[in-house]
Amino acid sequence: MRSILLAIITLLHATNLMAQETPYTRVFFDNSLMDKDHFYTSASYTSPSWVKNSSGKLPVSEEVYFTPGNALELKYNSAKGGQWQAQVLYHPIRGMDFFRPQEKLVFRLYIKSNTAATELPAVAIGKREAKELSQFLPLQNYMPNYKTGAWLTVEVPLSSFKGLNFSDAKEVDVVAFQQQAEDGKWHELYLDQVEMLPLQAGESIKSAPKLLSATGYEKHIDLTWENIEDPAVRYVQVYRSTDNKNFRPVAVQLPSICRFADYVDTVGQTFYYKISLLDDRYQETGPSKSISAATRPMTDEELLTMVQEANFRYYWEGAEPNSGLALENIPGRRTMVASGASGFGILALLVGIERGWITREQGVERFLQIVHYLDKAEKFHGAFSHFISGETGKVEPFFGPRDNGGDLVETAFLVQGLLAAREYFTANTPQEKEIRNTITTIWRGVEWDWYRKKPESDFLTWHWSPDQAWVLNHQLIGWNETMIVYLLGIASPTHSIPASMYYSGWASQSEKAQQYRAAWGQTKEGMMYTNGNTYFGIPLPVGVSNGGPLFFIHYSYMAADPRKLTDKYTNYFENNRNIALINYRYSIENPENHQGYSENSWGLTASDGPWGYAPNEPVPHADSGKMTPTGALASFPYTPEESMRALKHFYREYGHFLWGAYGFRDAFSLEENWVSPLYMGLNQAPITVMIENHRSGLIWNLFMKNKEIQQALKKIERTR
Repeated sequence: MRSILLAIITLLHATNLMAQETPYTRVFFDNSLMDKDHFYTSASYTSPSWVKNSSGKLPVSEEVYFTPGNALELKYNSAKGGQWQAQVLYHPIRGMDFFRPQEKLVFRLYIKSNTAATELPAVAIGKREAKELSQFLPLQNYMPNYKTGAWLTVEVPLSSFKGLNFSDAKEVDVVAFQQQAEDGKWHELYLDQVEMLPLQAGESIKSAPKLLSATGYEKHIDLTWENIEDPAVRYVQVYRSTDNKNFRPVAVQLPSICRFADYVDTVGQTFYYKISLLDDRYQETGPSKSISAATRPMTDEELLTMVQEANFRYYWEGAEPNSGLALENIPGRRTMVASGASGFGILALLVGIERGWITREQGVERFLQIVHYLDKAEKFHGAFSHFISGETGKVEPFFGPRDNGGDLVETAFLVQGLLAAREYFTANTPQEKEIRNTITTIWRGVEWDWYRKKPESDFLTWHWSPDQAWVLNHQLIGWNETMIVYLLGIASPTHSIPASMYYSGWASQSEKAQQYRAAWGQTKEGMMYTNGNTYFGIPLPVGVSNGGPLFFIHYSYMAADPRKLTDKYTNYFENNRNIALINYRYSIENPENHQGYSENSWGLTASDGPWGYAPNEPVPHADSGKMTPTGALASFPYTPEESMRALKHFYREYGHFLWGAYGFRDAFSLEENWVSPLYMGLNQAPITVMIENHRSGLIWNLFMKNKEIQQALKKIERTR
């Protein structure tokens, strides 16, 4: 399992950053996706001083801001004998690890109260994990043109902060503000755009903004603009109007994403838009021409198409440019291909062609790009690495030096997509023949039998490293997301494994397999592969604990049709449906009393979280209160009514923070007032693909047409 693998690896993050990566600016705060307060802050005090806080977090203001749509409130009373402190915490994002030089702390400050410069707080930087802060510096020393009632720029060279030992500015992940005076007065300040910048600001913007389209949906407007190549652009600023006269700024967007979803929460109204461009100094270009669109009521079928298409764009517009394949997450590394997410993305691209979001000609062009890249990419006994440099095709050991070879699970996720594509591109044209033939070459080259390690082994092994061999030594044992590996291994026309390994490996009941399941499930229920218990009134033939996270019923069954997968223990469509229903009923009962769980809000699975990537499942020890839209929405084939209610709820009730450029953001927690800023390659595509399998069976039908897959199922049948 991906989650177990991450726990096993526990490796240092790769430090060899690719020179081709466009560096990010290291931003501590630009906007909070959630109202009320900002998760990545803290505020504390000792009386008689006080600092306004919401459950120990700094509140956010949607009325006063430097960049739309909000800023941090810093409201305090600095009394004699008391003390207060507020911290803005850096949120590390996986893959956002290549930065511009960080030589000065810069932020915008608005003083609304009648506050003297000497009554302002002092500022420090620090390291959160070590609980270390530098000496505090008086803010007034870095504000030469001090005044109230206006946004001021505060710049403090990092070299001015004394008493903090760091060799790299990336170690600094705290900006702290602390009481300096003892005036006993009430002060009202606002903070925005807290970031680390080079000493010399970037160049001025040379390009002009060009807004291309505005499309209205039920409660949001999708905007697209011309691709931005100018490196001087820091943000695209979006303006909205209801009368085409009075425009106000409503959002900023990264220039690498050439679209914005403006969730207006209004049905049946026309809106007008302009955009402008901002540089490092937040100097603004002139606006684009205005463009308009109207929201409108949508049917259930229209909502399904809307959600599918939005998630599809992650793989079409958001692809790594050289390979045409999927990124691990957006934002994140921009030239690093994620193999498994790419396999899922290939399936999403097929849906996009079939639904008419792109033409077949566009699809053929992209697939030629994809297969040419994959054919030349570095392989390890035919298997692809987990991450690949989009620029060079070489392994990218993103999870650390041991993750530098073949990853059989990610390869299987990729190959299932390719085999479905081989059945889709059937035209008798040179281009489509080339796609088919190249896919066949890649497929025939994967040495599934090599990953058995030894001829007598009962199990396939996840990884092989060219210089460390089987150092990770993680065997593939179900129940989890890896059934597709055994299915493809048995189906291979050149390097097949015995069909008996389905029962000796994947569905093994050996002592080793029992211990493996009991360890990750923290229970003996299901340790035999079979389960046989009933949970929340639902029987579970196969599965550890009460079924595990929902990605178990998605990843291996996006292409392989579970309706046609029956072994001596169960039919996997029925089994998967029961796992989804257990997850659904757990959320209704909500034994841990997490905020927001209901019959309309369910779907515990693996995703980004307030404290990093983690799998959630419907058991108390693995339920942190985080909800992941892909959990419920990729379960559409199993639970169409329950999934449709979740889709409407997530969009109509939570869309103001959850809906974005590529569909639903990865996850959210109402009780932590947190939502992920990420779209994840492993989680966006299952929504598009599994909704399509529910609607038309497209991907299931394509994959199951492969003669090798049909033969593999017959082989497994004979071993029952």
